[in-house]
Amino acid sequence: MNLFVVGLNHKTALVEVRERLAVNSSDLVSRARALKLRENLDEIVLLSTCNRVEIYATSCRKISRNNLLLRSLCTEPPDFSPYTYLYENFDAARHLFRVASGLDSMVLGETEITGQVKKAYEIAQSAQLTGGTLNRVFQKAFQVVKEIRTRTGIGRGATSVGGAAVELAEKIFPRDLSNQSIIIIGAGQMGEACFRHLIKRGARSILVSNRSFDRAVELAAQFGGRAVRFEDRLAAMADADIVVASTACPKTLLHRAHIEHVMQTRRNRPLILIDISVPRNVATDVQQLDNVYLYNIDDLNAIVCENIRNREQEVALCNQLIEARAATLMEKLDSRNEQRHEKGLQFQPNWLSHGAAVGAA
Repeated sequence: MNLFVVGLNHKTALVEVRERLAVNSSDLVSRARALKLRENLDEIVLLSTCNRVEIYATSCRKISRNNLLLRSLCTEPPDFSPYTYLYENFDAARHLFRVASGLDSMVLGETEITGQVKKAYEIAQSAQLTGGTLNRVFQKAFQVVKEIRTRTGIGRGATSVGGAAVELAEKIFPRDLSNQSIIIIGAGQMGEACFRHLIKRGARSILVSNRSFDRAVELAAQFGGRAVRFEDRLAAMADADIVVASTACPKTLLHRAHIEHVMQTRRNRPLILIDISVPRNVATDVQQLDNVYLYNIDDLNAIVCENIRNREQEVALCNQLIEARAATLMEKLDSRNEQRHEKGLQFQPNWLSHGAAVGAA
């Protein structure tokens, strides 16, 4: 039995190549089933994300022309051979462990890929596209992920500006963000990322304000927050502990006079301003006010860079764990295959052993 993975990712192919192969989650089963039948595969899991498209499979035959498997995923396919990779047996298991652990991700150690791998596997398993080998390989991959998260610091610390903003808030309020009131000004991509990170960290009282009120309502409804009209943002800040500015507006939205007024209404209770907009939306002189603390995107980038350096130091330990676990897994799979082969010979039909004897005579 040959275990293999064939695919391409953000390291080997640009997005215009990857998007040609991308498969919607609703089509994973039908595409994987068609591949399994056409290529005479025993088991298959199809993984498709924004950064990679990979086929994990087992087959009794040797896989040599890996490009053909990927070509069958799209109509009028180009030549994908310059972008693809093929890993077999131990190398395939090791690659899966690295992917599921976030070691092969664009952002080192990110955790979203673990859920994506698990979902792809569960879809294939529910459709009965997997068997004893892939079930064992993927379940072991998730065990390895858990071990890596427990024994190393590869996933600690935010590596995006949105995540760093939330990490900074946690440092300022170390007990719990669930008791803090937070307002996000701007409902674009950065604002949404902050919203997601805040929810994951237990924040409960989150307001969102945007020039387009409908967009603010949409984002608030998506995450269980509350929308505030843009013209009411200063009034809303009177009760906030943290204000995150994340708009695409090219000019200052919060001037010193605005913050002075806000501080009067809140009786000088400390206010944290986190400005992740470029150009900046908060006037720099507001930090001269008592009990006002301003952080901009450069402050957050310093946090991100430090976290990335810390994660890079953990890679060697992660790779050691993966190498060891992949080797142990392949030994068990090889042993099981040998046992099956011996049983097949031992319990061969009488007519077969009789025929062999006649032929030998």
